[in-house]
Amino acid sequence: MAEAAAFQGTGPSPARRWLRRTLTVAVGAPLLAGLLQNPSAARAAEETPVSRTVDVSIDTLTPSAPVEGDTVTVTGTLTNRGKRTITDATVNLRVGPRMDSRSEIDQVARRKGFRSDSDPQALDSPEIKVPRLAAGVPQDFRISVPVADLDLDDEGGVYQLGVSLTGQTSDARWDRVLGIERTFLPYQPEPTAKRTQFTYLWPLISSAHISADTASDEQQSAVFQDDELVEELRPGGRLDQMVTLGKDLPVTWVIDPDLLASVDAMANGYRVKDGTGHTAGAKPNEELAGRWLGELEKALQGRKVVALPFADPDLASLAHRGKAVPGSLGHLQSATALAGSTVETVLHVPSATDFAWPVEGAVDPSIMAVATSAGARKVIARSDSIRDDDLPYTPTAARPIGGGATAVVSDAELSTAFQGDMVRAETSTLAVQEFLAQTLAITLEQPQDRRSVVVAPQRQPSVSQAQAMAAAVRGLGAKRWTEPIDLVAAAAAKPDPKASTRVPRASQYPKKLRDSELPVDAFRDMKTTGDELSDFKVVLSRPDRVVPPVLAAINREMSTSWRGRTTAAAIYRVDVQDVLRRLTKSVVLVDKSALTLSGRSATIPVTVQNKLLQDVKGLVLRLTSSNGTRLKVDGGTSADLPLTVRAGHSQSVKFPASANANGQVSMTAQLYTVDGIPYGSPMTFSVKVSEMTPTVMLVIAGGVLLLVLAGVRMYSQRKRLAARAAEAETETETEAAAAAEAAAAAGTEAETDAPAEGGPVAGTGAASEGGAASVTADRAGQPSDPEADTGSESGDPSGPGEKVDR
Repeated sequence: MAEAAAFQGTGPSPARRWLRRTLTVAVGAPLLAGLLQNPSAARAAEETPVSRTVDVSIDTLTPSAPVEGDTVTVTGTLTNRGKRTITDATVNLRVGPRMDSRSEIDQVARRKGFRSDSDPQALDSPEIKVPRLAAGVPQDFRISVPVADLDLDDEGGVYQLGVSLTGQTSDARWDRVLGIERTFLPYQPEPTAKRTQFTYLWPLISSAHISADTASDEQQSAVFQDDELVEELRPGGRLDQMVTLGKDLPVTWVIDPDLLASVDAMANGYRVKDGTGHTAGAKPNEELAGRWLGELEKALQGRKVVALPFADPDLASLAHRGKAVPGSLGHLQSATALAGSTVETVLHVPSATDFAWPVEGAVDPSIMAVATSAGARKVIARSDSIRDDDLPYTPTAARPIGGGATAVVSDAELSTAFQGDMVRAETSTLAVQEFLAQTLAITLEQPQDRRSVVVAPQRQPSVSQAQAMAAAVRGLGAKRWTEPIDLVAAAAAKPDPKASTRVPRASQYPKKLRDSELPVDAFRDMKTTGDELSDFKVVLSRPDRVVPPVLAAINREMSTSWRGRTTAAAIYRVDVQDVLRRLTKSVVLVDKSALTLSGRSATIPVTVQNKLLQDVKGLVLRLTSSNGTRLKVDGGTSADLPLTVRAGHSQSVKFPASANANGQVSMTAQLYTVDGIPYGSPMTFSVKVSEMTPTVMLVIAGGVLLLVLAGVRMYSQRKRLAARAAEAETETETEAAAAAEAAAAAGTEAETDAPAEGGPVAGTGAASEGGAASVTADRAGQPSDPEADTGSESGDPSGPGEKVDR
């Protein structure tokens, strides 16, 4: 009761106060001397371990920012962490005096156990009796009190609100505080004269999900590394909650265009990697992605949208590691150029693309230089990087840093208020109350001045973190000490001339953040992939089917989301290189075996195979002889021939070659682009130069043998024909002799019979018969006589092909 009376302003009489002071000095002097000799004992007296025996959990506090006429209700749980049962306990509220600064709020938030020197006295009413609290058994409580009974200042302010349990244990039969939990009660019954302009960033950012590969269909369906994005889009998932909660909040949406491109690709038909190949994504997932985009588009109507560079590149890694690799800054410029068009195409809303957001708002001169090099004129920093230690108040966020650039310095305490595990109701409630208390304290620091405060939370809040963030922003909805503005307006606010504009040195960049940056090797891999892509695209008839997916994948390799995921980042980079090299190796030289060149000249064929689904052009095939003296190609040591190969076909190119000497010659075939850059790996084969090869000799020998056999046959045939002709001539001569003898005999008989039978008549008939034979004989001996029907046979062998009639 004495505590309650003191709190309510009805103190004891002057005589009793004098007696109390005298006793306090008499008893406290020896104790004070001992405490001065032992500081640790002083701390123990202030905060004893006994005061942590009971875990007091504040699960809800409503309303979070009460006004006059409200009733404050606190619910929670009491858990006895000790080994003994607690008896005769009471639960009380403790409302402290108004706090005048943010530093006081920080000090109270860090306290754990009960401290008699700083914790306010308990209210007598309301009070909850707890007759028994067994060890390890939680017990719920609910306590309510009208605002009018809290004795709060009518002008408003931030107050400490504590819930304590006072009781006894079997080893200590007297009342003492066994547990306490503190939170904050922001009380502002009337709007302040100058409300703080308040900007809360609502980030829609995810990790990289799409690979560099695409399907072979006409629309080139995206191939996802995994299907994890679906879980974030499902009802109750992280991205679903960000849209569901954010659509009713006065926030500025900060979006990674890569997330929009990924969800849009999913909605239009996608594929997921499955071992060495990929399979079609589920239709329900496509519909889910489409619905999410539709809800997001509705939520963004009339809202301010800030588009980060595509895939949210890690500016600090690029500044500290990537600048050492030529061409790295070019990827940042392409990512920035892609941002606005992606948001416009997918969501049909305009966006601001001149903002850069380094990791955790930590900056140094090199980060600022890199951020502005790609066109960003406003860099979202944080107050624990660009510090204002000399100011007793929180200055406006916008700071001109020279060169036309502006640092938008977010408040570090507010920006980190909802990091960590927010699943427990107690953790979330305490974070929300402290957040609201800090914002009211900022306004009350300089109530006569209007300032602008920016809150940039973690990039990928969990579901519980997003819910706590939304509760905090809703707590400011009454606009009693803040009023919402968007980030573009906050960046354009009039800066505070007393605020710091000094960018910290590179040595002041946090070591923890530097250690988690992408390594230099990551940027070397990006350069290698970019160079190979540049060489490859010049030979393609449709480079639009290859270049955009690979360039987008290179941008994803720079993503801030790879921090803390070194192995996953390396695997992704290797996968991108493998995809591109698989494509480039689809246009190859077909291996040749060793060749043999006979004679002085010939042609050497070389075949190029195109396994791509599009034609390749602009390639030059060069064939080079290792020994131009022995074997020349088109009259020289090497020769170039242009070629075009249709999709899915092979093309053979023939090079004229001339030999000057026999021997072995090594030949090298290499593809080049029209710019003279080697394309792919060279192909080497050997050529053996020989004037007479064994095969040719065998053919010639076979031909000679055939001629000899033909001659022998012809000789045999002529010899047989000559023998037959001689035999026929002998038979003819024999027959002729016999005929002559017969004719002679007939003539002798005629001469004997003629005179007796009247000679003339008989002689005429005989002459006719015999004359015929005589004429025949005579004609045979006259060269001038006409040829006979059958000429006389010759005894000489007949000529080739000659036909002999028999």
